[in-house]
Amino acid sequence: MKKYSIVDYCGCISLSALISCSGGIEKKPLNIVYIMTDDHTAQMMSCYDTRYMETPNLDRIAADGVRFTNSFVANSLSGPSRACILTGKHSCQNKFYDNTTCVFDTVQQTFPKLLQKAGYETALFGKLHLESLPTGFDYWEILPGQGDYYNPDFITMNNDTIHKHGYVTNIITDDAIDWMDNKRDKNKPFCLMIHHKAIHRNWMADTCHLKLFEDKTFPLPNNFFDEYKGRDAAAAQEMSIEKDMDMIYDLKMLRPDKQTRLKSLYENFIDRMDKEQRAAWDAFYDPIIENFYRQNLQGKDLVNWKFQRYMRDYMKTVKSLDENVGRILDYLKDKNLLDNTLVIYTSDQGFYMGEHGWFDKRFMYEESMRTPLIMRLPKGFERRGDITELVQNIDYAPTFLELAGVKIPNDIQGVSLLPLLKDEHPENWRKSLYYHFYEYPAEHMVKRHYGIRTERYKLIHFYNDIDKWELYDLKNDPAEMNNVINKPEYKEIRERLQQQLHNLQIQYNDTILL
Repeated sequence: MKKYSIVDYCGCISLSALISCSGGIEKKPLNIVYIMTDDHTAQMMSCYDTRYMETPNLDRIAADGVRFTNSFVANSLSGPSRACILTGKHSCQNKFYDNTTCVFDTVQQTFPKLLQKAGYETALFGKLHLESLPTGFDYWEILPGQGDYYNPDFITMNNDTIHKHGYVTNIITDDAIDWMDNKRDKNKPFCLMIHHKAIHRNWMADTCHLKLFEDKTFPLPNNFFDEYKGRDAAAAQEMSIEKDMDMIYDLKMLRPDKQTRLKSLYENFIDRMDKEQRAAWDAFYDPIIENFYRQNLQGKDLVNWKFQRYMRDYMKTVKSLDENVGRILDYLKDKNLLDNTLVIYTSDQGFYMGEHGWFDKRFMYEESMRTPLIMRLPKGFERRGDITELVQNIDYAPTFLELAGVKIPNDIQGVSLLPLLKDEHPENWRKSLYYHFYEYPAEHMVKRHYGIRTERYKLIHFYNDIDKWELYDLKNDPAEMNNVINKPEYKEIRERLQQQLHNLQIQYNDTILL
């Protein structure tokens, strides 16, 4: 029996739903395999961007299906994004606003619960990060909080915490395949959610990938040394590669005589390794550490060095993820499940790879509001290539429900993407998206803000301890460097967008602002 081993890589349609097939109309339930990573940005997927690395298995999904080129989140932060996905509602309605003060209300309606009622078997493996245990799943194992890259703990359905040996991306994939192969009821359609820890900070690669990409040198983004003119909130953040990226926690430059704010956290991470893992880790990093401190880099030389290490570590973590996505695709193919399975790959939000000098997310600016979204479509859906309409992560829930033949509740705020997957182009498709970020003051100190994004423009209001508006013409300024809020030639556009923004707040019942 084939084991779909990582070693090979390292060296709810309802029961009565109708699916169009070449032979006419037949009754056939569709499965859903939803793969989501943490902080994986479209710049680091070769089906979106070929500048940095190749992701051949992710590209397989896009090649055999569709790539959404205007896919966005409603709140660029891990927990809130996941709450939006489960409920199909903005943060103002699901009430999970941020990662620091909120606990997800598990009593509320979610799409897995509705799929269960329709006869689906549901399962979740990996990161939940909602400060509560999963509901609506027949089987689950989740990481506590952020989880660990090496030898992680998992919380089980019995509310036990168990310890597993290995690298977290491999383990989550192992568990997902084992559930599909041995634990599920094969007489039922299923919805499987595979939630990876990767590629979350601090980007710890599998030992088999440590030496990858060391020969690559990456140019700094053109706006790396952004001075944030006319953008006070951008100037106030604490997510700068130059100033805020930790030399030990983020970049692994551990030495006994060196202290950083996050050193002890990093030591906790590497202390989880067994002797073999730690020996491989030290054999790789010790020469880099010695060389780094010997050079005593300063100024822009140091900044460039930090950027190069960040890029390489991030890419190594992506490499493992891509290989494990390949394992899932191979399993589905070998078990003849691809023809009746929708495979989705996305991230909980985008991420900065040095743009504006940053890492992390949170802002409504393009790199973090955008999220990759690719889908391998089941038989009967012949759409291929790019889908350019504006879509948002609140749309996933209604899409899965309509696919399963389940009536979409009226209180769900997203819209089903099924017409787009059927190669339709609805004339009344949305022309704008709403965004609201709440977590301040908190890590990285990104100020609270809300805004509207249209096909060409973006209007943002930073509020709470600040009152600043920003307007960007994305056609003429895709990097969002020039705030044109006070330019006379944009006065009419600004007023029109402010009215549209107010209308969206009414539509989504964002009572915090009304």
